[in-house]
Amino acid sequence: MPIVTVKMLEGRTDEQKRALVEKVTEAVTETTQAPKERVSVVIEEMSASNFGVAGTRASDKI
Repeated sequence: MPIVTVKMLEGRTDEQKRALVEKVTEAVTETTQAPKERVSVVIEEMSASNFGVAGTRASDKI
């Protein structure tokens, strides 16, 4: 039973998240031959103030 966690900054629409879940599920089923019904996708959203790259928070770049 594959479980995929996607961590990303908040702000995506429900439509974008729906498409993400569909595409990730498709990729996992194609590569692992796991049945679609057994693939779980978890989306963890975070605020831009809680994520940084190269010493700078994403919220400071806005």
